[in-house]
Amino acid sequence: MVNLTPAAAEKLSGIMSQKGMADSHALRVFVKGGGCGGMQYGMTFDEAREGDEVYEQHGLRVIVDSTSLFYIDGANIDYVDNLMGGGFHIDNPQATSSCGCGSSFRTSHTHDGEEVPEKSCGH
Repeated sequence: MVNLTPAAAEKLSGIMSQKGMADSHALRVFVKGGGCGGMQYGMTFDEAREGDEVYEQHGLRVIVDSTSLFYIDGANIDYVDNLMGGGFHIDNPQATSSCGCGSSFRTSHTHDGEEVPEKSCGH
């Protein structure tokens, strides 16, 4: 399961309401290959598909596909607003390393059980 803080859920719910998606869509959290760490986080507003995990937190529906869930199970998503601006921060216990950009990470194994070789970040 991916956990949202109340601040993240409030920010995302506000964005969905502004876009008129609050009743029809949910937050999809996913990972994809790429970035200097090997994997990148992604979030979008979407509808559930067959095989997705769907649950609700702080009044917001969250969708995660099974492959992405392998890489981000137990992750916490927070929204931080400070002098440098606002943004989402993901704390992922599955990540063995992450990049300075904050959106790229690496795990020790793939979802197929293969070991991931060490790779330098480049930042």
